[in-house]
Parts: sequence; structure tokens; C-alpha cells
Amino acid sequence: MGSSPYAHPLPTPSTPAGRDGLAALLARPGTAVVALDFDGTLAEIVPDPERARAHPGAVPALAALAPQVASVAVVTGRPAGVAVRYGGFAGVPGLDHLVVLGHYGAERWDAVSGTVRTPTPFPGVAAARAELPGFLDRIGSWSGTWIEEKGQAVAVHTRRASDPQAAFEALREPLAALAARHGLIVEPGRMVLELRPPGMDKGVALLEYVREVDAQAVLYAGDDLGDLPAFGAVEKLRSDGVPGLLVCSGSAEVPELADRADLLLPGGPVAVVKFLAALAAAISPPARG
Repeated sequence: MGSSPYAHPLPTPSTPAGRDGLAALLARPGTAVVALDFDGTLAEIVPDPERARAHPGAVPALAALAPQVASVAVVTGRPAGVAVRYGGFAGVPGLDHLVVLGHYGAERWDAVSGTVRTPTPFPGVAAARAELPGFLDRIGSWSGTWIEEKGQAVAVHTRRASDPQAAFEALREPLAALAARHGLIVEPGRMVLELRPPGMDKGVALLEYVREVDAQAVLYAGDDLGDLPAFGAVEKLRSDGVPGLLVCSGSAEVPELADRADLLLPGGPVAVVKFLAALAAAISPPARG
């Protein structure tokens, strides 16, 4: 394995399974998938999701890592095209085979073609979207909440409310009832509740992709409740003999993820970028003098 005097040292996972997963990735990088959430992992969480952008070091770190592994996949609840734009992933040397699995895997963007494959819109999303403004007003939850258009889904944010957590909890049950009426499910996140079609989550998306590329090791990094199914997918793969590493882009808001992670990076996207750069340096071939 190569190394760089400028690279940060690789942290050691806290669990035996995580250490095995990292060791497998380092030993056979060409057979490994590195999969990452976007918001909170590659990009900082911001009050206005439309202003979220990948950390400045994310693309260089991914471009150094991607040619050395089987694949890098960004798995996000955002529309795939939005994640590509906010991430700055298109047309980057080294990211020729990056894949973005958007809307929890319902959409897919491949760098090699530069196109997005998208499903037929689910009719319940349009119906729920039309009902939401009046619905929030009727239940007294309009002030401080904000509706985000996501194409194949619609989300209600509470981060701008005077008490974001209280607003979030107060909306859980009413939004679940609204979603059920339109054949949707509610995906909770960090001060956001997303109404989306059933049948797909990050775990399903990750399992399908890992099997598609026949990966022999997998790393998944996330920060939110929506990443729990992906954690479950890695645990399933480990039980089937595929080593895996679970990384939490640390947040006090989501202890459920930190408790299941093999490796906690408490600095969020800044720490994730340092980790990716260190990983790329650790598996790069030694420079020839």
C-alpha cells in the first residue's frame, strides 16, 4: 500500500466486523464499493436545503479514491440530478464511473452516460403536495415549517421553527395519516419528514447495486435515520460473507446511527473528506522514484 506524507492517518474502527471490513477494502480495493450519503456526509446540513453543496474537498478526495475501487456510489434521498449539481460530480476526471442513486435508489445517474434514469411519477405524491399547505395551516403547523419539492417526493422541514424538535414530533402522526391516505410512507430525517412512495429505501438500493457490481467488500457512510436501512444492508452482506464497514458522519441528532457504526467521524463532512483522502492515500500504489 502506498502512503502520502500529506494524508491524514486512517482511524481504526471500534468493532471487529468494522476492522475486518476496512482490512478487506485495503487488501482488495478493486473489488470494493464505497457508498456515501450526500447531506450531512458529503455536504453540511444547512437551514435551506437548496443551498447545500458538497464540501470543497469532497470531489478531489472522491476523484483520488474512485479509480482505485470497483465503484463509488452516492445514495441520497435527493433527486439524482440535484445531487449531481450540488455535488459538482459531472465531468470530473477520475469520477468517470461514479453512480448517484437518487430518491433512495428510484433514480440513477451514471457519470459514464451523464443521464438520469427516472421512474414514472407516483400519483400520490402530486396529491399530497397539493394538500400539504392547507393541511399544515389547518393543524396549526404552518409557522416555521417549510415544504421542499423533491419531484418524486415532498418534504416538510422544521429546522426553522422556534422549537424544531417539538415541531418535528408534533407533525409525525398527522403527516403519517396524510401519507397513508395517498399511498405514501413518511421517511423521518434530521428535522425533516419526507412523504414518498413505498418500496424503495437506501438499503434496497445499496443491496441491489452491490450485487450488480459483484462487490467483495463495501463501505457505507451516512448521518441520518434514512441511512439506517443502508446500515442494515451492510449487516446483511456481512452475514453473507461480504466484509463491510459502517461509518457515521457524527451528529448528536441521530444517536441511533452512531450506536450501530463501526467508525464514528464526529466532525461530519469535514471528517468524512479527511477519511476519504486518507483511504485513497492508503490504497494508492507507491510512487516510483
